[in-house]
Amino acid sequence: MALLQIAEPGLSAAPHQHRLAVGIDLGTTNSLVATVKSGQAACLPDEEGRFLLPSVVRYGADGQIITGRAALQSQTADPANTVSSAKRLIGRKLEDIDTSHLPYRFGQSDQLIDLHTRQGAKTPIDVSADILRSLKARAEQSLGGELVGAVITVPAYFDDAQRQATKDAARLAGLNVLRLLNEPTAAAIAYGLDNAAEGIFVVYDLGGGTFDVSVLQLSKGLFEVKATGGNSALGGDDFDHRMLCHLIEVNRLSITNAQDSRLLLSLVRRAKEELSRLPESRIQAVLSDGTSIDTIFTRAQFHALTQHLVAQTLVPVKQALKDAGISKGDIGGVIMVGGATRMLHVQQAVANFFGQTPLTNLDPDQVVALGAAMQADVLAGNKRDNDWLLLDVTPLSLGLETYGGLAEKIIPRNSTLPTARAQEFTTFKDGQTAMTIHVVQGERELVADCRSLAKFTLRGIPPMVAGAARIRVTFQIDADGLLSVSAREQTTGVQAQIEVKPSYGLDDETITRMLSDSISHAGGDAAARARAEAVVEAESLIDAVEAALELDSDLLDESSLAAIRAQIATLQSLLPEAEANPIRNATAALAAGTDDFAAKRMDRNIQRALTGQRVEDMA
Repeated sequence: MALLQIAEPGLSAAPHQHRLAVGIDLGTTNSLVATVKSGQAACLPDEEGRFLLPSVVRYGADGQIITGRAALQSQTADPANTVSSAKRLIGRKLEDIDTSHLPYRFGQSDQLIDLHTRQGAKTPIDVSADILRSLKARAEQSLGGELVGAVITVPAYFDDAQRQATKDAARLAGLNVLRLLNEPTAAAIAYGLDNAAEGIFVVYDLGGGTFDVSVLQLSKGLFEVKATGGNSALGGDDFDHRMLCHLIEVNRLSITNAQDSRLLLSLVRRAKEELSRLPESRIQAVLSDGTSIDTIFTRAQFHALTQHLVAQTLVPVKQALKDAGISKGDIGGVIMVGGATRMLHVQQAVANFFGQTPLTNLDPDQVVALGAAMQADVLAGNKRDNDWLLLDVTPLSLGLETYGGLAEKIIPRNSTLPTARAQEFTTFKDGQTAMTIHVVQGERELVADCRSLAKFTLRGIPPMVAGAARIRVTFQIDADGLLSVSAREQTTGVQAQIEVKPSYGLDDETITRMLSDSISHAGGDAAARARAEAVVEAESLIDAVEAALELDSDLLDESSLAAIRAQIATLQSLLPEAEANPIRNATAALAAGTDDFAAKRMDRNIQRALTGQRVEDMA
C-alpha cells in the first residue's frame, strides 16, 4: 500500500505527461546531474560521454566563463582566476576558513567572502551558480526540454546559512529548487529503491571536502533517518594536502608561487588515485625556479601519513550510532558514498569497525545524484508505482535564550523534518512590554556555548506583573532544513516572526566541536545550568522582597527589617561566583525569613480590600 505521494502544489502531472526534473550532486571536487528515464535513474553525460563535471570555474580575460575539465586544466597556469572547492567556502565568513594554502585574493563585504578575479569580485555563491548553470544546460540539452525543477544535495551537516546559500546559487542559475536533500539520505534512496533493501543501514559519505554519516531505517517504502553526524571540514582534499605537505618536506622545497602549489597539488591528487590501484606512484615535476622533483609514494607510506584522517571519520560514526540507540551488530549494511571512499585504507577501516564488507555495488561518485533524481521525479509529480515516504532529520538542536543566559531547546537534534514545535514563555520583570527572542543552535546548556542564529523583538506586550504574560514561541523547519520562528502574545494577539537566514555558516572548529563538546562538557554544563537557574530564582526573589519592603516595611520592627536586609545582602554576595547549592540554600533562607512579613502583608491587603464594604454586598 502506498504511504504517501509527494508532489509540489501545482505540479501534479497529467497521466500522459512526464515533467522533466533532475537531481544534482553539487560536490566539492566533482558535480553530477541525473534524471529518471523510463522508471530508471541515470546520470547524464556531457558531449564527450563523461558524467563527472569538475567543480572548477575559470574567469577569462575576455569575459568568458569556463567550467569543468577545461577550467581544471587551467588551474596551474591561472590559479588566481580559477576557483575550485567553492563548496568549502559557501555560506562562510573569511575568518572562518584557513586561507594559507589557497591561491585566491580574498575580500569580504556584507559578511560574504569575495574572491577577486579579473572579472571582478565573485562569491562562492556565484561560483556554485556557474557550476549549476552548466549542469542545467547539459540536462536540458540531453532531455530536450525545459526543467520544472531540481533536487540539490547538500552535506547533512550543512547549517542553515550554507543551505540558504546553496538555494541562492540555484536561483542565480535559473533552477527551481524542489528540495534540498541530505547527501547520505539521497544515497540511501538510490540503494533502497535499486536493491529493494530493508533494515538498518549506515551511509558513510566521504567526499572531496566534507564527511557525513547517517543511520537510516529502510522499510517498505519508508526512509527514516534515525541519526546523522559528520564533519564539514574533512574530506579528500585533506588527504591531498597531507601528501602535499609531505612532498614539500622530503624535498625541502620552498613554494613561493601559486602555480607551483597548484602543479604539485594536481600531481599528489593523481598519485592518491593511482595508489588505490597500484602499490606505488611516482611524482615527477620541474618547478618554476628550475627545481626538479622525482619522488615515489608507496601505498603503505600514504596510508601511514593519512591514517589519522581516516580515524577522525569514525568519531562521528560512533556518535551517530549512539544517538540512534543502535549497536554495530544491528547494522544490515554500510553504504559507501563519495569518490574518497575508493581509498583502500578507508574501506578497510570501515570494514574492521563494522565487522562486514561495505556495499560498493553502486558507483560511489554517482549514487548521491541518482537518489536525488528519484526524489526529484516524485516531487515533480511524475507518478510512481512504488510511492515512498522520506523522513529526514535536523542535525543540531534549535532553541532560544531565556533569562540568565540559558539555552532552552525547542527542537532537539535528530527531530524528523519537516517539523514545528511551540513552547510558552513569560516575562521576568513587572511591566515588561517587549521581549527579545534570541534563536540559538547547539547542544550546550548556556547560550554562550551555542551558536547565535538570529534575534528579533516582540513588542506590544501588555504591562503586567512578572510571570503573567503568555508568549507562545513557535519553531518551524521545512523539508529543506530551513528555520522560521514566530512569537505571539496570547491575550492581545500581537506577534512577530523571522526567517532565519544568517549570512555566514559555522566555522570549521565549531562544526567539529559542537557534538563532542556537548558530551565532554556534560557535567560542567549541567552544573553551569543549575547555577544559572539558581541565580535567576534568587534575583527574582530579591526583586520581589525589595518591592514589598518599599511598600510595607512599616509592618516590621527594626530587628526584623535588619535581619531581612542582612539575608538579602548575603544572597547578593553569593551571586557573582558561588555554586548552585549555596545560592539555593541562601534563597531558601530568605524565603523562610520573609514568611511572617508575607503573612502580615496579606492581612493588610485583605483589610484594604474590605475597607468600606458591607457584609450584605459580599454575600
